[in-house]
Amino acid sequence: MINVSYLIIKYGGSVVDKLPSEFYQKLAVIQKYYGIKPILVHGGGPMISSQLKQMDVTTTFVDGLRVTTDEVLDVVEMVLSGSINKRIVRQLHEHDIKAIGMSGVDGHLLQAEPVKEFRQIGYVGQVNQVNVSLLKTLLEQEYVPVISPLAIGAKQQRYNVNADTAASAIASALSAPLCFISDIPGICVDDQVIHSADQMTINRLIDSQTIYGGMIPKVKAALNALETGVPEVAILDGMNPASLEAFVNGECCGTRIKLKEVSHV
Repeated sequence: MINVSYLIIKYGGSVVDKLPSEFYQKLAVIQKYYGIKPILVHGGGPMISSQLKQMDVTTTFVDGLRVTTDEVLDVVEMVLSGSINKRIVRQLHEHDIKAIGMSGVDGHLLQAEPVKEFRQIGYVGQVNQVNVSLLKTLLEQEYVPVISPLAIGAKQQRYNVNADTAASAIASALSAPLCFISDIPGICVDDQVIHSADQMTINRLIDSQTIYGGMIPKVKAALNALETGVPEVAILDGMNPASLEAFVNGECCGTRIKLKEVSHV
């Protein structure tokens, strides 16, 4: 069993409606019987794109990052902090888990600065500080924070933050393990799950395009998290509810990502 106080769990908006009820049951078990305090961080890219289209708001991408104007940011905040966030809170309440929904703007939970490419992509931020005392206050009251990845910066400017990197920043601030919940069993090579992967392996798989698309920022966020003090990172299959408890018990599940060389089977 992993010896930690906190567990950061991140999943994308595309997974929110797919997760089985048993996933939340296992989350309750981890909180109540293992004494581990979970924190959920969620994204919502596909739902944001759909809402922007419905509202006839033009959106473009540069190197995979959404160009975020003030108009786009209003929609991002509405979808992430409104629709998706509260849906997750309701799901947790249905399983008798005390949950509180918030964005990184609330209580200056996530403070950010613009990314280097801000002139091309607008109000996209990189987290530079996490309000750990606020999180710990909520966790001590047995609340599960459900966090949408918006952040606040200088002059109260809002920023859109990649959910993977927001989760990584929170995990780093708390020195807590980080689980990326997906609808796949982990990193696969030739239809086989790699249960352990180091930095060299991941770079090789990116170069060979075995790892591609949305998995690239996920594994890069994982490596960055490890470099900034996160003890362990894993990609787990949310469609298999047992995977979360298996991870907590130190059992073989999903793909565990480490910096140094490890066995690849």
